Amino acid sequence: MESQFAQTMLLTFKLALVTTAILLIIGVPLAYYLSVTRSRFKPVIETLVSMPLVLPPTVLGFYLLIAFSEESAFGKFCQDVLGFKLLFTFEGLVLGSVIFSLPFMVQPIQAGLQSLPGSLTEAAATLGKSRVTTLFKVLLPNIKPSLLTGIVITFAHTVGEFGVVLMIGGNIPGQTRVASIAIYDEVEALNYAVANDYAMILFAVTFSILLLVYMVNRSLYKGV
Repeated sequence: MESQFAQTMLLTFKLALVTTAILLIIGVPLAYYLSVTRSRFKPVIETLVSMPLVLPPTVLGFYLLIAFSEESAFGKFCQDVLGFKLLFTFEGLVLGSVIFSLPFMVQPIQAGLQSLPGSLTEAAATLGKSRVTTLFKVLLPNIKPSLLTGIVITFAHTVGEFGVVLMIGGNIPGQTRVASIAIYDEVEALNYAVANDYAMILFAVTFSILLLVYMVNRSLYKGV
């Protein structure tokens, strides 16, 4: 039981770390684009990014289940061409988590970028800096609290996922059984002590992370 418990917790935090890292790579350029673009398609893109916030996880999980299946073109492509399955695998959990947690990374960073004065970008352009250089050397250093918030909320949200991961990952020990699924499973089996062990660790970790974020953000704002 102890080895399975440790295995489940490690898989949970591994999923959260991988998802957060991928979303940081994707989320920064996407948030920057949304903060500067004047395209008429911007509301459509923002709506698609934000939908996981209001869409029931079971609805999103159902459509991902269909999309990831071997009968769909996408699922078949991943298996036949890329060489891996998406349903009931860790890779599928990562992709599903990236889609489900996307707004938690993008929106804080976008809000931070939009709060900056336009003079920063104009000054960088006057000095001949490219947009990429301006983003990474000028803008992002000025929105550290927003970056930290996006990273932490994404990590915490992924740790607590249930509906989506259950539908596309199932409950396979060592492969797709994360802590949120384990808690539900143990409660159904009336193993409240084991469920409490999982829950307490998640509670302690998320509380500690959020407390650290508030403390760091407070010190950053004081230093401005």
